[in-house]
Amino acid sequence: MQHTVVERELELRLILSPERSIPVPARLCYRSEDPYAVHVGFHVTSDTPVHWTFARDLLVEGVFRPCGHGDVRVWPTKVEGRSVVLMALSSPDGDALLEAPVAQVSAWLERTLRVVPPGTEAGRLGIDDALDQLLAR
Repeated sequence: MQHTVVERELELRLILSPERSIPVPARLCYRSEDPYAVHVGFHVTSDTPVHWTFARDLLVEGVFRPCGHGDVRVWPTKVEGRSVVLMALSSPDGDALLEAPVAQVSAWLERTLRVVPPGTEAGRLGIDDALDQLLAR
């Protein structure tokens, strides 16, 4: 089975306070061999990017309505008349609130949904083939 990677470079905003934010270059990555997940690399002040992985469905839903709980929460809003999606990330190392342009995130998500349509993810995992091979032995 051929695997596809869908990537997008974009600039997010790290919200430091209601009055202050800083730009954060980021890369969105979707791999068809890991069909349920999206991977986000944030290029902050360290030598290596900070990576987060969470459910693609969470980001898809978060473009339209608040969703998630715990470590990852996503919701749409407007900032100075612009449509954005906010991502609240929480880890033992700290918390971050990031703002992304909803049009860019949505366009990237649409590309991932064309590669692996919703409901077809399980077929990409090869579980049936692996079980067939295991049971054939």
